[in-house]
Amino acid sequence: MIIPLDELIGFTGNRYELTCAAIKRAIQLNLTGDAELEANNGKIVPTAIRQVLTGKVKYKIAEE
Repeated sequence: MIIPLDELIGFTGNRYELTCAAIKRAIQLNLTGDAELEANNGKIVPTAIRQVLTGKVKYKIAEE
């Protein structure tokens, strides 16, 4: 399965921050690409979600 549902359901952090991080990562993947996209048949959003949930991509929400 492309979207890691078990990890998504078990996520205990702030879901808003997770969503923001996944959106920003999806934009990055669209612009620059990634080797994982080929394994996921070019599916950008599921790849971004997986990378954020598994910790491959770290994120920090800036305080305003």
